[in-house]
Amino acid sequence: MPEIARFYGIIIKLFFSDHPPPHFHAIYGEHNAIFNIEILKMIEGDLPHRATQMVLEWASRYQQELLEMWNTQEFRKLPPLK
Repeated sequence: MPEIARFYGIIIKLFFSDHPPPHFHAIYGEHNAIFNIEILKMIEGDLPHRATQMVLEWASRYQQELLEMWNTQEFRKLPPLK
């Protein structure tokens, strides 16, 4: 699973042959979560509230790029949340 971004100890990864709906994985220490790209919502997992808010803020900035990566399966790194 390629790492597409890293910020504040959060790692964002994307499986290119994964099941629908379009989603990405966020890892923060021992916490893991899956976020739906289309609706920008956590659909599975247990991230702390602050980490969830940062992931959603980051994903809202790069939603189109994430969907494009999901659809084309062309990997590229995305900027971190600053």
